[in-house]
Amino acid sequence: MRADRLVSLVLLLRRHGRLSATALARELEVSTRTVLRDVEALSAAGVPVYAERGRHGGFALLPGFRTELTGLNHDEALALLIAGSRRGAQAFGLGSALASAMLKVVDALPEGHREIAAGAAERLLIDPETDLLARRVADDEVPGAVVAEVRRAVFAGHKLRIHYAAADQSPKWRTVDPIGLVTVRGQGYLLATRSGADRTYRLSRIRAAEALAEPANRPDRADLERAWRERSARFRAGGDQVTVVVRVDPARREELVRTAVAVQAEEAEPDGLLRVAPVFQDARHAEWALWQLGTDAEVLAPRWLRAALRDRAAAIAARYGSLT
Repeated sequence: MRADRLVSLVLLLRRHGRLSATALARELEVSTRTVLRDVEALSAAGVPVYAERGRHGGFALLPGFRTELTGLNHDEALALLIAGSRRGAQAFGLGSALASAMLKVVDALPEGHREIAAGAAERLLIDPETDLLARRVADDEVPGAVVAEVRRAVFAGHKLRIHYAAADQSPKWRTVDPIGLVTVRGQGYLLATRSGADRTYRLSRIRAAEALAEPANRPDRADLERAWRERSARFRAGGDQVTVVVRVDPARREELVRTAVAVQAEEAEPDGLLRVAPVFQDARHAEWALWQLGTDAEVLAPRWLRAALRDRAAAIAARYGSLT
């Protein structure tokens, strides 16, 4: 672990030229005292790190020090820099490993390509933490020890014992055959089988995990794209689905369709509104989705959904009825 940190320290100095002990500690997620010890270790090993005193001082490498690696052109390096989704890596407990790897990719480039690729990567933003309405995109938080054990079982092809809390249930221990890991919008999932049946587990609901020595019962090859597509289709087809008939402002049509499981029918009305028949997972899903649209949508059927939205609106009106 310390060897990786020492390499990262050198690469940070290679990239930035000069950094204070505080800045290095922040980048490496260690204390300033640890940074000072690491600098001493590098100097003892012959790496030319020197300190500059003063207000704008810090640590730097002697000019010209580097281990030049070639073979990556500008587009290849740029692809690597933007393909490493930090949110995806964070979901699998690999955020710090990704940061270290990106430093090595940049440092591996020849001088001219390094500056161009690093500058280009700053012009691209992948998966920001908030959307245009400043709503924060919530990523799953999974304990590092848990996700590390899950990864170990997946990569080694061993059975996995997990303490899993399904929705609205108490955690239970179960043993599964892991197939692979999937991340969707910052949320991580374990694809597995249990007693031969397909199972999908959300990583944030795994309270503890233990990779077993017994080999997993799974195919030699994994097609995660296909597996995820099939499981998603089964999920959407399950439950107590609800079909709704709604008149909606065309400007909100995409928002409505995006929240629905499917759309059975759609036609334009003479007054310019759209009559749409979206399908939702269940009653709660339907009520939530239509409430988001406010007065830009009117539910025509079913009657119970009209009543639910009316009652919710009446409760809000009663709460704010008095302005005193």
